[in-house]
Formats: sequence, structure tokens, C-alpha cells
Amino acid sequence: MAQVQLKDISKAWGAAVAVRRMSLDIADGEFVVLLGPSGCGKTTTMRMVAGLEDPSTGEVWIGGRCVNELEPKDRDVAMVFQSYGLYPNMTVRENIAFPLHIRGLPSAQIGPAVLRAAQQVELTEYLDRRPKELSGGQRQRVALARAIVRQPAVFLMDEPLSNLDAKLRVSMRSYLKHLHHTLGITTIYVTHDQIEAMTLADRVVVMSKAEVQQIGTPEVIYNQPANVFVAGFIGSPPMNLVAGRLRGGVFEAPGVRVEGLRAPDLERVVLGVRPEDMRVVAPEGAQVRGEIFSFELTGDSTLVMLRLGDQVVTARASKDHRARIGEATGFAFDLSRCHLFDGQTQNRLPLACP
Repeated sequence: MAQVQLKDISKAWGAAVAVRRMSLDIADGEFVVLLGPSGCGKTTTMRMVAGLEDPSTGEVWIGGRCVNELEPKDRDVAMVFQSYGLYPNMTVRENIAFPLHIRGLPSAQIGPAVLRAAQQVELTEYLDRRPKELSGGQRQRVALARAIVRQPAVFLMDEPLSNLDAKLRVSMRSYLKHLHHTLGITTIYVTHDQIEAMTLADRVVVMSKAEVQQIGTPEVIYNQPANVFVAGFIGSPPMNLVAGRLRGGVFEAPGVRVEGLRAPDLERVVLGVRPEDMRVVAPEGAQVRGEIFSFELTGDSTLVMLRLGDQVVTARASKDHRARIGEATGFAFDLSRCHLFDGQTQNRLPLACP
């Protein structure tokens, strides 16, 4: 296990910048998720930690030493990829043992090490099967065991659950969380799936356009988004974001009027409220008013959507709520549950709502 430090690292190919001046301290045993859309720089960041890419500027430190000049094999990291990367002509036992053979470990030590790794991922009964005889989830566990057997200082996981179906992803998330709790190995995990980030991470690093947007625990990222991008990227469905103006403590936009806000006057401001913080009410006196554009029964709740100009605002109602498209209705919310963002800088305005 080891601490990982990224000290002002950047990566560029000519004018194309993949990562811009990123600094991050990852504690020994911490599970950190790099989260963002495709092309934001998260995988490039991981590749720089692994030694598969050289930073254009800055330093990568693992376990108290700068590793910029070290080859990937000398950094004591293990990677788990989106594709399982298993050898089809080898059994599960042989796949798990392969990195130990490469490192020249005596045969007498390889067998017990493989068995321990297989036990940790619950694969002992499949050791003599080949990858084609396994399910997707079992193949991913073989890839995990192959990484575990090396007992690395750092795990690097690049979207390891992307190839699994939705039900299997849920069970594998739980499995990964329990495995990290058991092993306690420092882990850097790359994903574009915000549900994976929120459920797995000790801390989340939200990235966009080669830059870090916010670093924090899942609770902080969700409840105190640093800017409009983070607010709109985190959450399912995402936070409602309505552009308008603020004068005398009153926010106004088409179909929206919110009074009692404690913030300076701004001609360009964005109001943010999460769907679960809105309640469906009669249109009279509601802060948001309009006609129902659509609704979705999700099982545990009903999502009700109002069309306001060129955007849709969503509220999460009870599973028993019934709605009709075209019906006039309203949404209301407590001021303590809303956020304001500067329309120009896109940054969150602190303590804007009492």
C-alpha cells in the first residue's frame, strides 16, 4: 500500500491538452474515483500514474518516491481494464498465476498465492476452467484476482464494469467495495458513471475538459457542487438548472419566481434544485408553474416534468402520484435546498440560500 501524489502534472500533444496542471494527494488505502465525460483526461491521468504516458510537466510520486523515470513494471501498480485481457488458451489458474511467473517467483510459492487470490474473489471452483466458460462477472473477477495476486502498492482500474449488464454492475459494485475494505489497497478508479463514483469512492475527482472541477467526498460533491458542470453531471436525474436574474432577493425566469434569496443582484444567475427536493403542488402560489410535459413511473417514485421555455424541470413525486400530460401544476421547494450559480463564472455562490 502507498500514498500517491500528483504534483502539478500536465499532458499535451502539441496544442491538444489532455490534462492541465493537476495536483492530487491520495492517502494510503484510499479509494479515489476520477469521474467525468469521455475526453476529459481521466484515463490519461491514470496512464501517467501507471507509467504508460509520460507527464509533459509535473511529477508522479508513489510511496514517497518520484516515479517519473521508472518503467511501469517497476512502479508496483496493478491495472484492471475495461476489457478483461484474459488469455483464452489458459485456465483461470494459469491466468492468475501469469504475472507471478513473469516476475520469476518460485513455483512453490505461486500455487498458494493463486489459491489465496482466488478465494478472495470467490473463484476457487472455477480454477480449471477457461475464460470462454465463464460469465462476464466471473471473467472480471479473474482479472481482479490476477491484479490481487501481485499484492501491489496501488490498484488502477479503468472502467472495469463497463462491459457488464446493468444488474451485474450493481452486484460487482458491492463486490468491489467489500474487496477494497478487505484488502485496504490504495485504489484509483476511472469511470464516466456517476453512480459508480458515488457508491464506491472515499473521494471523487470530477474532471471536465482536461481540468479538475471539484474534489471531495460523494456527500460534498452531491450536496455542495462547486459549479454548474458538477451540479448537472452528478445525480440521476440531474439537478434542475434554470437561468434567470436576481433582483432584491427575487429570482425570476420564465415560469419561475423564487422570493427570499439572500444574494446580491445579478443579471445572469442560475438556480439549481434537485428533483428530490421539489414537491408537486397546485400551481397557485408555486415557485415553478407550467403544464406537465411528461411523467415517468420508476417503481419507487414518479418523475413529473414541466416544460419551461426550451428546458424541462423535473420533480420526484411519490410512486402513487398520478399525472396527465398537459395538466397545469406547480413545484415548490425549501430555500435551504436550492443553489445559486454565477451565470458568468458558472461557480456556486456560497450561502446564497438560507
